[in-house]
Amino acid sequence: MKKFAAKAASALCAFGLGMALTASVQAATDEAIIERIKPVGSVCVQGDENCGGAAAAAAASTGGARSGEEIYTGKCAACHGSGVLGAPKFGTNEMQLRLDEKGMETLLTHALNGFNAMPPRGTCADCSDDEIKGAIEHMLGN
Repeated sequence: MKKFAAKAASALCAFGLGMALTASVQAATDEAIIERIKPVGSVCVQGDENCGGAAAAAAASTGGARSGEEIYTGKCAACHGSGVLGAPKFGTNEMQLRLDEKGMETLLTHALNGFNAMPPRGTCADCSDDEIKGAIEHMLGN
């Protein structure tokens, strides 16, 4: 009977050790799976309290308002420099004619919401309304 008890104890010990190893391997596998399928990035919307930290603040910061000339040169000139798809050309009287016909409020509305081939906000999704208005004023002044 002692031999049987010793063999049974040995078998139970081996079984327990095997289960512990299996649980350890499974936990490591679960962690590897979680690491492999985690999201690469996340979207942070201004005002969302769950988005924070220095990296989010740095990414959200544009360094203050940009001038109308900066916006025009960096964004608007791509189309308005050459008159692509009927865009009023910079340096001509086309912008002034449109201002005289439609008024500043309409020009600003078209720039913000899009008009004909121009997408909303032109190509400047990160521009404020005031920056877009400044770009229009810059185009009108030249």
